[in-house]
Amino acid sequence: MMLKKLALAGVVSLMGTTAWSACAFENETEVKILSAGFEAWKAVTDAMAECGNVQAELDQEFRTKQPAAFEANPSLYHLGGVSNGTITPLLNAGTIRPLDDLVEKYGQHLQPNQLIRIDGKIMAVAMMVNTQHLMYRADVFEEMGIETPKTWEDVYAAAAKIKESGKMDTPLGATMKSGWNLAQEMVNMLPGHGGNFFNEDNTPAVNSAEGEAALATLKAALEYTDPEVLVSDSTYVQQQFQQEKIAIANLWASRAGAMNDEAESAVVGKVKMAAAPMAMDGGAPATTLWWDGIVVASNISDEEADAAFRVAMEGLDEEMVKANNEAAIWLVKGYEPGPLAEGAIATATANPAPPAYPSTTRMGLMHTALGNELPAFLTGSRDAAATLVAIEEAYTTAAKEAGILE
Repeated sequence: MMLKKLALAGVVSLMGTTAWSACAFENETEVKILSAGFEAWKAVTDAMAECGNVQAELDQEFRTKQPAAFEANPSLYHLGGVSNGTITPLLNAGTIRPLDDLVEKYGQHLQPNQLIRIDGKIMAVAMMVNTQHLMYRADVFEEMGIETPKTWEDVYAAAAKIKESGKMDTPLGATMKSGWNLAQEMVNMLPGHGGNFFNEDNTPAVNSAEGEAALATLKAALEYTDPEVLVSDSTYVQQQFQQEKIAIANLWASRAGAMNDEAESAVVGKVKMAAAPMAMDGGAPATTLWWDGIVVASNISDEEADAAFRVAMEGLDEEMVKANNEAAIWLVKGYEPGPLAEGAIATATANPAPPAYPSTTRMGLMHTALGNELPAFLTGSRDAAATLVAIEEAYTTAAKEAGILE
């Protein structure tokens, strides 16, 4: 099984192959999956497709499309690629099914940490861990005598030195696309500064000194980033690295393998990984820990669910991992950590460690509020104090509608 190399921007559709040489069975039931569009999902869905009758849609906007697609009856997809940050709407809507019976039937090879249990039931099978970590051009840093940054202050000092040298006009990449991506940067930065999103009674707690510090750290990036940073997502930053336009970014570990893709990268062997920067000395890396994995739709027949899960297990086997070892930090048997995993492992094992992204309804509402209100701050149309007030008001309104607040 060979991993075809391509830039996973936008939507990619893969029709099932008629060859089953690497699959344990011949699948005769149509199976459709909607997932994110990064290299690890390409590897998994390619392996699934070897069973036949598999159509994979890899789309960076998957998180906005999945809820309605899974609510349809029958569901528009049999399988979904999710994370601990995107599974919540599907759980709340009851559109994914428990997997205990299917795991017992086809999941003997799964490891315990792959089984995501919610209220005692297996609701997802994780395939990898993910986090944002520091990626930097080791050759540029060595040439200019820059040490590996430990804090965001260090990052900005490095970016300033590179910019002042004239080597790059915008040496820093950032996933600050308005909406989910920008919100995630605040999700990283506020806890990194020691702040909290909520009080014990579910009321918002972002309007604080820590909230103002987090906003200031985010805005400081703009001096060194592309002027179009508010449309910059993970694929955008990945391509900036590959095209030698930037020298540093806090980017998802799932993008690390693309740096050494000779078919599309001009920086093969030049990008190194380190722990995510701290927002303050002695703090945890300013990021969150994630898992990515597979769920099965509720609104499909038991026969379709059986076939879909069986196909998914073929995509999450040891053969796939050995063929795509560098595509992710796999939880699947057979994975051997390499140099591209060093930053994510350093991030996850830091002391203190960064928090896991919470799969809760209130966090989903807060994430939306952040994504909607932060752009006005970065464009200068609203100051920090007014932005924090606006975030709290937006969350409070949504939380009352959802019954979280009275």
